[in-house]
Amino acid sequence: MASLVCNIDTAHEDIVHDAEIDFHGLQLATCSSDNVVKIFGIKNNTQSHIADLKGHYGPVWQVSWAHPKFGNIIASCSYDRKVIIWKENQEWTKIYEYNNHDASVNSVKFGPHEYGLILACGSSDGAFSIISHNSTTGSWEFKKKINAHAIGCNALSWCPDGRGPKRIVTGGCDSLVRIWEEGPNGWDEKAKLDAHSDWVRDVAWAPSIITNHTTIASCSQDRRVIVWTSSTGNNPTTFVPLVLHTFDDAVWNLSWSITGNILAVSGGDNKVTLWKQNSERHWTCISDVSKTQTHDQRQL
Repeated sequence: MASLVCNIDTAHEDIVHDAEIDFHGLQLATCSSDNVVKIFGIKNNTQSHIADLKGHYGPVWQVSWAHPKFGNIIASCSYDRKVIIWKENQEWTKIYEYNNHDASVNSVKFGPHEYGLILACGSSDGAFSIISHNSTTGSWEFKKKINAHAIGCNALSWCPDGRGPKRIVTGGCDSLVRIWEEGPNGWDEKAKLDAHSDWVRDVAWAPSIITNHTTIASCSQDRRVIVWTSSTGNNPTTFVPLVLHTFDDAVWNLSWSITGNILAVSGGDNKVTLWKQNSERHWTCISDVSKTQTHDQRQL
């Protein structure tokens, strides 16, 4: 049974949109509608403020930590149409700014470290971009896939297996989940998953440490979480959908455990629930952590 360990007073001046813990579990990055990214040290259920990162000119929707082999690096994306990459060199500083989208950038995720220092971002302009660091030249390079989703791309997630071709899954305002793979001429759509009836708010590609299946979860404004499973090996193109649960409100966020057998779900009902699948492929709720509606949204 999961329980609330502690509250962290972020001191953000507006709603907190995302909070991400680093690889070692020692630092927390948060972002908010106050346009600021904050870094905290977290240890023994205590917090210490490390830095305020200011460079965005609109609400910051999401942050993502790079693998520690590249140093202390995070990326942030914002309504201001920018992705900013920050690095700690004694102090946190901006090392790169990407501004090639025409609308809000809604999601940003670093890829598996086996591919190098690389990240993906998705935008309301309907496109997603892949941004990578060339370690030989020290420069940043990007590829942009336009018209990935009609109306806009809300979320994306990398295939965590860094041994094969690069793959990502995206979710959009067209109610679709799409799977993409990098080919010789760019990024190609490998599968289109159609089962939601409203905007897809988040997608999460599960680690496959204890299973041979490819599993992806998606959640939507339609209040449903759908788990998509494929057994077609290293090149999944056919997925079977299974509705995990229909919730009382829109579902906003998903996160898999490191072994890929437990899924955390949060949404407009102000709850975080943990779900686990049994041997008969039935999903059951194993934990339910609630927040009151009056809880300060500047705290975590």
